Amino acid sequence: MIAVIINPISGTGGRIDVARARAAQASALLASRGSDPSNVFITERGGHAREIALNAIGRGISTVVAWGGDGTMNEVGAALAFSGVALALVPSGSGNGLARELGIPFAPSAALDVAFGGVERTIDAGEISERLFFNIAGVGLDADVAHRFAASGHARRGLSMYVVQSTAAVLFYRAEPLTLSVDGAVREVRPLLIAFANARQYGNGALIAPRARVDDGRLDVVVVDDRPLLGIVRRVPALFKGELATVPGVSMETAVQAQVTARGPIRYHVDGEPCEAIGTLAALVRPAALTVSA
Repeated sequence: MIAVIINPISGTGGRIDVARARAAQASALLASRGSDPSNVFITERGGHAREIALNAIGRGISTVVAWGGDGTMNEVGAALAFSGVALALVPSGSGNGLARELGIPFAPSAALDVAFGGVERTIDAGEISERLFFNIAGVGLDADVAHRFAASGHARRGLSMYVVQSTAAVLFYRAEPLTLSVDGAVREVRPLLIAFANARQYGNGALIAPRARVDDGRLDVVVVDDRPLLGIVRRVPALFKGELATVPGVSMETAVQAQVTARGPIRYHVDGEPCEAIGTLAALVRPAALTVSA
């Protein structure tokens, strides 16, 4: 059996009628495939997707579809991790990094077909400050973008708002000194960002970790040193070409675990969702954590 969880904000401009139309489409497809059409749910609040997914596990559902962006994917995926229940995706967010990594089609009908007939595979998860992530977590500029994007409000979300907030972050972000430990090797850094990557891209073709693999049992730790504004802008083409590793001031290595230590609060993100910690932030890989349909 399949259940579908729909985020009514992601890609809808906050219009509940759009979310209801998506629910009707999903219910019709479930019915046409001999599955229970009542197993379609629209989330009502933060954390609701997790509750629905956990309930689905208890009811013997075999695949749970997350219809939304990276945040919805993370919330549902974290609930399904280590359960054997498969996660399927209908991408409708601003980045959709994991969906792109897995080759999920963006047309809802085609993505739902994958949920029914896709090949199941197992992928790793990362864990940072006891929160799972399946795409990318990070500290620095990308975390600042995540915080700004979240603060922009639900109704104004979308790719254009993401570009606006990214531009603001580049203009106003100030790097702080950090201590980075990668598999026990410690160094002092002043990074524009540190990305802990399970997959390759943030989304929209921005390949922050072009060598990352979702099933290799390791995280890719990408450190981009701070630069003046012009230096940051010059790096952008390499990011989208998958050539960031060739840019001076960028390091990439794989690891089982890593730590970031700061003198004060650390702003970070987990699959694009903003978070904050104090002191030390620990990241590690959780191999073969999640079954996905792709």
